[in-house]
Amino acid sequence: MPKNEENECEKICAFCRFASEIAGAEEMLCERRGVVGREYRCRRFVYDPLKRVPRRPPALIVPDLLADDE
Repeated sequence: MPKNEENECEKICAFCRFASEIAGAEEMLCERRGVVGREYRCRRFVYDPLKRVPRRPPALIVPDLLADDE
């Protein structure tokens, strides 16, 4: 079964269970590796869905139904 590229997340520290943000810095504090960059990758990665910000849904297009009152 082929993997769906759209649903596959990047395996970076910004989405890892073991990493947490450092206030006022671009780095993350990893329980395993110490201070690392947000884009750092290691084999200990465990996905944490609560760290991912979902994409915005497309804007809803509402037809103007009130203009047809002739």
